[in-house]
Amino acid sequence: AWKTAIWGKGWSSPVTWKNRVWITTATVDGHRLSVICLDRKTGKILHDRIVFKPVKPQYSHPFNSYASPTPWVEDGRVYIHFGSLGTACLDTQTCDVIWQRDDLPCNHFRGPASSVSIYGNLMFLPFDGSDVQYVVALDKRTGKTLWRTDRNVDFGGLGGAHKKAFGTARVITCRGRTQVVVPGAMATMSYDPVSGRELWRVTHGGANASCPPLYGNGMLYFNSGDVTNTLLAVRPDGRGDVTKTHVKWSTMRGVPSRPSVLLAGQSIFMVSNAGVASCVNATTGETRWTSRVTGKYSASPILVGQRVFCFEEEQGVCHVFAADSREYRQLATNTLDSSFMASPAVTDEMLILRTKTHLYGIAE
Repeated sequence: AWKTAIWGKGWSSPVTWKNRVWITTATVDGHRLSVICLDRKTGKILHDRIVFKPVKPQYSHPFNSYASPTPWVEDGRVYIHFGSLGTACLDTQTCDVIWQRDDLPCNHFRGPASSVSIYGNLMFLPFDGSDVQYVVALDKRTGKTLWRTDRNVDFGGLGGAHKKAFGTARVITCRGRTQVVVPGAMATMSYDPVSGRELWRVTHGGANASCPPLYGNGMLYFNSGDVTNTLLAVRPDGRGDVTKTHVKWSTMRGVPSRPSVLLAGQSIFMVSNAGVASCVNATTGETRWTSRVTGKYSASPILVGQRVFCFEEEQGVCHVFAADSREYRQLATNTLDSSFMASPAVTDEMLILRTKTHLYGIAE
């Protein structure tokens, strides 16, 4: 339907509200951190605003970008995040800044990537760096810090590369208890969303955890990240260290460390970093099928109806396969001009796809 060039370098996913699409981007050197708003029907750029101008941005690995955290949008407000370099709330009509913060310290070591998560008036942001690891809750209306809770993880003397993570919080309610679950390096923790008090944790090893948890069938599903590359199914009704009591199953077969997994009823669909697609029984963890798909992957696959879409990291190829628990069935292969790092958005029968160079609206 339309194709719009996006300046700079940013791996954040597009977010949509009514007829507006929002993304963030940045210069390669991190000295300009911006938000862009487009018309969903035409792809026309409506706002392009530089929000932060760091004088000395910390190092970001070339594989990452300074604009990898995905924003959050709601009626009248869009919330953008660049890790410790800055967080801001903007008016969606004028693109004026309502509040902003740049005083939350963290050495991301390889650049920021944890995305915004909001529940009620609470904004949850993980800061899992090589130096400090904590979760903070801000008042989304003012940007004021409501609580900050340190992770308190024993890394056993491992260095900074083993301490960092890029997780995004997920708020769930299990048996009447609302909790915010935040994967991190070495362990995943659950917190009381109001007070920040830790409710439970699972120690699983690993680092660079980046996939948001999924909740369904009374279970929480999350990834451990690099090194251990484990997908775990955990009962989220415990207290304290529940590593030995509440992990129902775990698997390492075909588990991604960057692309998120998909939960569809009693099935989990995955596409690994190296391009292995698989289906896992969500109740038992048993692998139902695996199949090699071409390419490498960082963007998360999406489920639309009975179709799974996945997007290659090095070529502009989109593979579509059936969300079938019995066998792998490829349905289509589509090619665009550039490759994918950002996960897509879906709205009003339109796919919003971000490649490394452009934003696309794909529709009938």
